[in-house]
Amino acid sequence: MNTIVVIGDELSCAGFRLAGARTRNPSPADLEAEFERALASAPLVVLTRRCAAALPPAVLRRAALRETPLVVVMPELASPVPDQGFVRRMRAVLGIET
Repeated sequence: MNTIVVIGDELSCAGFRLAGARTRNPSPADLEAEFERALASAPLVVLTRRCAAALPPAVLRRAALRETPLVVVMPELASPVPDQGFVRRMRAVLGIET
């Protein structure tokens, strides 16, 4: 449990691979199994937003609630999609009313 694992598209994974991270670009059929393997072996698991959306919501929720490993969802570098709910969620977390 020493290297982060990045699961996503090839372009997003390329830079992480150069930095020494283990990267995975699984097929949709293999995504859930690859995610479970990453959870069992890494201190940090990074998912692109598309991969996170393709996982069953209960699987992602269970992983996010675990103490370790930390699970982070990031946008794809190739075609980022703005996260429309980000500001609303940040305000809710910080207790800021609009």
